[in-house]
Amino acid sequence: MLTVTLYMRPGSAECDQARMDLDALQPLFQFQLVVVNIETDPVLIEKLQALVPVIDCGPFRLKAPVDRKMLQVALGAANDRQRQLEAVGDPGYKKRLERGHTMSDSDRFSYWFTQHYMMVLNLIVFLYVGLPFLAPILMKVGATAPARVIYTIYSPLCHELAFRSWFLFGEQAAYPRTLAGVPGLLTYQQAIGDETDIAAARSFLGNELIGYKVAICQRCVAIYGSILLFGLFFSFTKKWVKSPPWYVWLIIGILPIAIDGFSQLPSLMTGINLSWLPMRESTPFLRTLTGFLFGITTAWYGYPYIEESMRDTRRILTHKIAVVKQTAAPQ
Repeated sequence: MLTVTLYMRPGSAECDQARMDLDALQPLFQFQLVVVNIETDPVLIEKLQALVPVIDCGPFRLKAPVDRKMLQVALGAANDRQRQLEAVGDPGYKKRLERGHTMSDSDRFSYWFTQHYMMVLNLIVFLYVGLPFLAPILMKVGATAPARVIYTIYSPLCHELAFRSWFLFGEQAAYPRTLAGVPGLLTYQQAIGDETDIAAARSFLGNELIGYKVAICQRCVAIYGSILLFGLFFSFTKKWVKSPPWYVWLIIGILPIAIDGFSQLPSLMTGINLSWLPMRESTPFLRTLTGFLFGITTAWYGYPYIEESMRDTRRILTHKIAVVKQTAAPQ
């Protein structure tokens, strides 16, 4: 049997008239009517409130204004199409029909996820940026084994260079290289050791005097920390936040971090004569600033697109839930 879905808003004379017209035509075309109140879901209100009544019958969608003649034509065409598909025994049609009238566990999870995906994403980002701070805390209290597990897990994900990382529980929050020229701070060379020994800088975790290293670098802390901050903000304002133009993301987010990051590479290439290149080392402030700009603009650019996709999925599943509920009784 053909399923016809009426999206309506209570108190609308046009919606009430469409409902009466469908009830009058039902004996002629033998269809199952599913009524969806758009006010039960904010996504439906946003998408359809200016269009109701909206009527889906087979592959056809009618929008206000809708009269009985339009309904007769659409219902007749949809019924003819359905009979043709049933006559040829199209297996794809049968599968689509069955899926459209049953809720699977995947459908239920998808519907839940479309409503709570920002909570999930924020939790993942919080854990990702929070665990590296747990590592120095564990080192401080003497739980070195679990701390080293965290450092090992993040090692493939970040360079973990001590002179580009934050430290907790020590004399300073950072120990930049001499080349960075940060006044008022002991350099890595003065406090820890040879600045050209990259392997040692990666493996150095800290001590009671110096403090203990956060398991990701300063720039990564800024990137994922800003993504988390924007995610929390977006969770409450996502209906109004739109993605910026791509060139804003490029100019504000990507170019600064690319320039600051790649301009440091020659200073790390030991054993190669690169005297003809300018040598520089970024500062903790610049790493944090460029990381913050990249993280905030990336989240700003990406999250609204994810929200749009989730809204579309939720709208489809809301319709499917209504169909399953209202067609559950034997016809």
